[in-house]
Amino acid sequence: MQTPPDRHEYPAHWEADVVLRDGGTARIRPIAADDADRLVSFYEQVSAESKYYRFFAPYPRLSAKDVHRFTHHDFVDRVGLAATVGGEFIATVRYDRIAADGRPASAPADEAEVAFLVQDAHQGRGVASALLEHIAAVARERGIRRFAAEVLPANSKMIKVFTDAGYQQKRSFEDGVVRLEFDLEPTDRSLAVQRAREQRAEARSVARLLAPGSVAVVGAGRTPGGVGRSILDNLRDAGFTGRLYAVNGALQEKELAGVPAHRSVRDIGEPVDLAVIAVPAERVPEAVAECGEHGVQGLVVVSAGYAESGPEGRQRQRELVRQARTYGMRIIGPNAFGVINTSPGTRLNASLAPEMPRTGRIGLFAQSGAIGIALLSRLHRRGGGVTGVTGVSTFVSSGNRADVSGNDVLQYWYDDPDTDVALMYLESIGNPRKFTRLARRTAAAKPLVVVQGARHGGAAPQGHAVRATRLPHATVSALLRQAGVIRVDTITELVDAGLLLARQPLPAGPRVAILGNSESLGLLTYDACLAQELRPLPPRDLTTGASAEDFRAALAHALADDACDAVVVTAIPAVGDMSAADAALAEALRSASAAAPGKPVLVVHVELGGLAEALSAAASTAPAGPAPQVAPAPAEVENEVESQETEGESAEVDSRLIPAYPAAERAVRALAEAVRYGQWRRESADPGRVPEYEDIDEKGAAEQIDQLLAAASEQPQPQPRPEAEAQSEGQPEAQPEARPGGPEEDALTLGPDDTCALLARYGIDVRRALPAHTPGEAVAAAERLGYPVALKTTAPHLRHRADLGGVRLDLADEEQLRRAYAELTSLFGEPEELRPVVQGMAPRGVDTVVRAVIDPAAGAVLSFGLAGAASELLGDTAHRLIPVTDRDAASLVRSIRTAPLLFGWRGSAPADVAALEELLLRLSRLVDDHPEVVSVSLEPVVVAPRGLSVLGASVRLAPPPARDDLGPRTLPVY
Repeated sequence: MQTPPDRHEYPAHWEADVVLRDGGTARIRPIAADDADRLVSFYEQVSAESKYYRFFAPYPRLSAKDVHRFTHHDFVDRVGLAATVGGEFIATVRYDRIAADGRPASAPADEAEVAFLVQDAHQGRGVASALLEHIAAVARERGIRRFAAEVLPANSKMIKVFTDAGYQQKRSFEDGVVRLEFDLEPTDRSLAVQRAREQRAEARSVARLLAPGSVAVVGAGRTPGGVGRSILDNLRDAGFTGRLYAVNGALQEKELAGVPAHRSVRDIGEPVDLAVIAVPAERVPEAVAECGEHGVQGLVVVSAGYAESGPEGRQRQRELVRQARTYGMRIIGPNAFGVINTSPGTRLNASLAPEMPRTGRIGLFAQSGAIGIALLSRLHRRGGGVTGVTGVSTFVSSGNRADVSGNDVLQYWYDDPDTDVALMYLESIGNPRKFTRLARRTAAAKPLVVVQGARHGGAAPQGHAVRATRLPHATVSALLRQAGVIRVDTITELVDAGLLLARQPLPAGPRVAILGNSESLGLLTYDACLAQELRPLPPRDLTTGASAEDFRAALAHALADDACDAVVVTAIPAVGDMSAADAALAEALRSASAAAPGKPVLVVHVELGGLAEALSAAASTAPAGPAPQVAPAPAEVENEVESQETEGESAEVDSRLIPAYPAAERAVRALAEAVRYGQWRRESADPGRVPEYEDIDEKGAAEQIDQLLAAASEQPQPQPRPEAEAQSEGQPEAQPEARPGGPEEDALTLGPDDTCALLARYGIDVRRALPAHTPGEAVAAAERLGYPVALKTTAPHLRHRADLGGVRLDLADEEQLRRAYAELTSLFGEPEELRPVVQGMAPRGVDTVVRAVIDPAAGAVLSFGLAGAASELLGDTAHRLIPVTDRDAASLVRSIRTAPLLFGWRGSAPADVAALEELLLRLSRLVDDHPEVVSVSLEPVVVAPRGLSVLGASVRLAPPPARDDLGPRTLPVY
């Protein structure tokens, strides 16, 4: 949070929408002078008991003096916040800065007394906990480090709010009052508590949208085929288990298509949990108002004409979100395709999909309605007409994603017992830092497969307001994989991987057995495994005459082999009575797989549609009856092998299906993703630790950063001196760092002295380079540093271009130095242009580059690679999210393709990798501890057999963002 220039100015940046424990929303904002009537009305609705707990005495009404005191604040020493729903107060919190003796005070006093009051009707919704997070963040911004609260012992609810918050606290009892004191510095426990509450609240808000007890379709017309009428028919035909209503202002009849009909939501005599709005955009505000006044909990807005239509539509979209949140409602959409929940207890198809998907274990999220249709269609075709794990648990198409996003759905899926695998099609990520955090947690429990569209378009799709990233797509993909996300490139790969992960166990390693009745198909599979860096065993050819029993025996043998982690079965059609052969092969594969359930099995087939149909008929768990009518699949569409679920046996094992693929490459690619994900799961169980270094001066660094930023704000930023540029050798031309919530010009490039001093506080020593504007200055610098020395040009066009001859090394005396100086100036120009510097020679080693940057979208990123043109051309740079652990640092060093150069390649001396990993960890700590550090570049870092030398460094600072992922819970504002 940034301090406004005037201490009495209304701090609009404190306003925020939050999700409460029950899934509803509230707005938190500062209390201002014009809130007097709202405060009085609020207080009148508080019970006498709650008033007693607040004031320690009967206090039936507020006096005029009280009202003035509680609505007039300086927003520094006295601050009040209110939680509002429908524009009315439901809870308040305030702090007053106090001195050590408890009297009112101003800065530098860093303690404040805090007190809450929550309307009885809203107690138990987590309002006080949310207010505590926000008032604590406000207090920290205003220099307050500690809260004190006095609570009556009988007020157990408020005591619990404080004790459960996770802050370090001290508790005492005196004169019949419990006094609580706690520091406001976030702790690991307070952050864990905050994020657990965030997960429960956001998951509950999505659950209210996906599992409503009643649904009203606003805009359902008399004539079939319209959007509203289609959704109404789909809800009815799917067998929605709750109450269903049709709403249309033009309706005179009491029933529409067998559903109770009303002219307004207000006319419905019972509660409505979910409203689907399908009216023209200009009529949506009226419909939202009716829903809010009736107490509707959530909205699915399928209406178009919002941000996807241009600036006017974007403003209309913002107003829609503000209006809905005023009533405590969340929105899916606008311009949404709809939502589906196949649970037998719900049977919700509030979408434009004409058919209800099969019930299954796969959760689907798509920002695009067209892609959502494609995903549902592919899963339906590849289901083989069989219910079970092949189907969908829930489906959400978010449209413009104005409110509910993929992050919210991830929160829901995380502990949803009906979802085993999550598939997501994303065109943009509104809060990448949060997405990465949630993805890491979700992936530790269940697979998360993501395909990202519009990744090369250079801009977010219309309707999606997102932060722009400066990172290449490959870097973003690498960061997502670090978080456990299974990143694929196409919808086909998304379905391929999803079906394997939903049906089969994770492989324990990369060893793959290959068997089948086609030698050529086996060899193709073998080559595909090598291409995906798997370890295939020699293919076993059963010959074209192999019987079903031969397949069963071979598969059973492979699954029993301890040297095998997964099996790929290749098959070509049999000659003769194909239906009988198909049924026999289906039973054989099912039998062998069921006997060894711990290893995944995949099938690569060639035009085996008949086999898949026979397998479905032989092993279906679907109830008897006609198969659903599905559009014929194209030739490349796959089906799958199924296993029979025997009564009384474990459904988790025996109903497991064997996925089949029409091409070896597709099967192996899906298997490779499962192998990598399984390895990530095993490694994430022990993610490592962030080491503590006793020589780090975190407090001193914070003071230095504050002083530098304060000084920079008082005067224009000077141009860097030549010697400053010497400290940032090899860094590209300075690019201002865009900060979330801050202008680009806020970035401050530090000079060499400040750069070295700041890095030294974290144990990073930079080898000093001295300017040499003349040969005499070069000689003086060398005598000061001691021979041998290096002479370098730091002009931008020559920096780190050893191939151009702008560097002279191992200059042992004055004569060599003067000769080198003359050579450089004769070759490249005058000293004013070359900006030469002299630097002491470092021990020989491997030249590397270490950088850290705060990306506006992805957050703090640590990068590592070898220096030189070859690495730059190949893009051989690895990345990790900050903070990195010791295991992250080790894997970062080893993940580049040129890593062998650090480990004694071709007989060279191995570099001191331990020192390099420590440098990475120290730099990660610096950036993580101080969000003002927006960019650090260390180049080159020469890693010798013993130790390393940082020869160039650059640091950029900027004011911290107004809010970040460590701040109080808040809904995004798009």
